[in-house]
Amino acid sequence: MQVVLKAECFVSMCVISAYCPMHVQSQLHRNCSTLIRPPNLNGTDNETWCDWVPFDQDNYKTLFGAVDNSFLVAYAIGMFFSGIFGERVPLRYYLTIGMLLSGLFTCLLGLGFYLNIHSIWYYAFFQAMNGLVQTTGWPAVVACVGNWFGKGKRGFIMGVWNSHTSVGNILGSLIAGVFVSSDWGMSFIVPGIIIASTGVLCFFFLVESESDLLARILKASQSRIAELENSSSNEEIFSSPGQSNSISSEPAEEHTKAISFCGALRIPGVMEFSLCLLFAKLVSYTFLYWLPLYIANVAHFDPKEAGDMSTLFDVGGIVGGIVAGLVSDQTGGRASTCCVMLILAAPMTLLSTTCNRYNHNITIKNSLWMLLVCGALVNGPYALITTAVSADLGTHESLRGNSRALSTVTAIIDGTGSIGAALGPLLAGLISPTGWNNVFFMLITADILACLLLSRLVYKEVRGWCGHSPRHRG
Repeated sequence: MQVVLKAECFVSMCVISAYCPMHVQSQLHRNCSTLIRPPNLNGTDNETWCDWVPFDQDNYKTLFGAVDNSFLVAYAIGMFFSGIFGERVPLRYYLTIGMLLSGLFTCLLGLGFYLNIHSIWYYAFFQAMNGLVQTTGWPAVVACVGNWFGKGKRGFIMGVWNSHTSVGNILGSLIAGVFVSSDWGMSFIVPGIIIASTGVLCFFFLVESESDLLARILKASQSRIAELENSSSNEEIFSSPGQSNSISSEPAEEHTKAISFCGALRIPGVMEFSLCLLFAKLVSYTFLYWLPLYIANVAHFDPKEAGDMSTLFDVGGIVGGIVAGLVSDQTGGRASTCCVMLILAAPMTLLSTTCNRYNHNITIKNSLWMLLVCGALVNGPYALITTAVSADLGTHESLRGNSRALSTVTAIIDGTGSIGAALGPLLAGLISPTGWNNVFFMLITADILACLLLSRLVYKEVRGWCGHSPRHRG
């Protein structure tokens, strides 16, 4: 379980540093008319004196979008290459380097406050670099956890483990909120220090797999025996051929060649689940970025209440991920579980927007219930695909025991999904001026397309349940 805890710490800290900008944005562009202007402040613009240049202009939303998308696009592109490197270098070193660099770039974003930097290119560049180095995280940690647990219980265990992403969202909100009003630079620097510190812990304590653990034990035993050999006056005890050979024998190395990018694409199910995740992640990230604004503007809740209520979507995601993993373990149908949840998510999304839009007297209790259910149905398939499904496909029977494919497969699936994560909020920003209903129709369409992409795999699983063909997870 040690590997699970260390991997979870890494991804949680990545989530924290990734979503700090969402909370800092409210401080970079504020309503200055509600604040008292210092008498010694230079400048004559009374409307933007409290804003941080260059986000004081009328195009501040475009600039915020550019900074956000620089992270998301860099993350999506880098993910396709990250898995390839992850298969060819020790995961412990790979994760440590990624965490340290992520902490560095996150701190550099915060230093912009203290160095009085007002260039949009500075913030966009380091956000992009942050996105690139954080791609080291997900493929590697899924590979680590997948190495420790078999397919029979992988869905439930990874569903519980994957809750760290939602916990990271909540922690990110709390940490950024502590400093954002008085010293927004610390909203970046503190998470940066946390992730870098966790990287040091990862370097010393992460155990990648059982074979890695056995290798460490054997190495420690050999070191101890070598000490005894040097201190013993009777060298004949240790010089017999049989004992020498057994003591000096090294653990068997894996000479299996790491799978190529194209080879990973040919694994049955990788393409379908990758494209399905694109649309599932599009829906999830649109909710993540736009839900607080929607609740405040359309459901007529106070901005603080809207922010607090939006975290329930993440809470529902925790429950949905665990339920999806448990059901898929019991039924052996990963694709069918995802498809059913996506089908249910579409009408639930429509019901939520209809109630909030046309019934302004809707109770908070009903709103909370709908947010929890929507979060479970939307994030459940997303969580299952990025964890248990990726691990299953990375150890697919077509690989014939090749264990060096898990990281690459995970990177392909999550990288394709990250394209949807970048497109979703962008499309929502373009569509929202035409009406919120159109945004939700876009999300419902994405859910339906995600279901259709899994239809072949669902048909195969159903045939397996009916006894027409062998059933295999993944």
